[in-house]
Amino acid sequence: MRILLSNDDGYFAPGIAILAETLVPLAEVIVVAPERDRSGASNSLTLDRPLSVRKSGNGFLFVNGTPTDCVHLAVTGLLEELPDMIISGINLGANMGDDTIYSGTVAGATEGYLLGIPSFAISLASKAGKHYDTAARVARELVERFQQRPPGEPLLLNVNVPDIPYESLKGFEVTRLGKRHKAEPVIKTKTPRNETVYWVGAAGSAQDAGPGTDFHAVASDRVSLTPLQMDLTHQQQIPELKAWLAAWCFRKPAA
Repeated sequence: MRILLSNDDGYFAPGIAILAETLVPLAEVIVVAPERDRSGASNSLTLDRPLSVRKSGNGFLFVNGTPTDCVHLAVTGLLEELPDMIISGINLGANMGDDTIYSGTVAGATEGYLLGIPSFAISLASKAGKHYDTAARVARELVERFQQRPPGEPLLLNVNVPDIPYESLKGFEVTRLGKRHKAEPVIKTKTPRNETVYWVGAAGSAQDAGPGTDFHAVASDRVSLTPLQMDLTHQQQIPELKAWLAAWCFRKPAA
């Protein structure tokens, strides 16, 4: 089995190092990750300049681009053989609810999924980063399960792991995405040159966080497993929009 690892925290991040170390006994592991922290990069591709790939002392490949760039390059020409699975992470911090829209970690997995490869995004649901080993062990168990029983179709799985000792986990739960309140206001400040600048405000607190959501599972010390899809079509609004368009066209005067 061949596994491609990437992330959005950069090739030097502790999460990807422990993930690679944990998975090496199970598979051939290749790391292609950004050269620096690209948190919040979402699904952006670099199209305005060429990308370079270099190798670090530990053998990890790093790219001067986004997580999506890394996975796209790896799958579409950088690697001689395609990976059987892509894992993005281990991210420092949760990627739940609305976070998934902005997350570079989820974006790396999403790119793999769009290219037809089963892909997982693994996040440690805390900024403390005390128990990367717990998230790495969860990742290993998911890979073992995948090897034993591969899914019938490509899977995009968003995994959030509580930042607690493995022995304290209360199990795994298949969840849906919750939802946050709107973000905190921007932070306005001045530079030493008296220029006004703005910092994007912090993410809002959880709003839809009841049973069945990723927020609830993690708060209950369970690993959250959320299957994602990339069809953004709002199916329920199609009939209403067709009726609206038909009425508008009916009222529109003839040319």
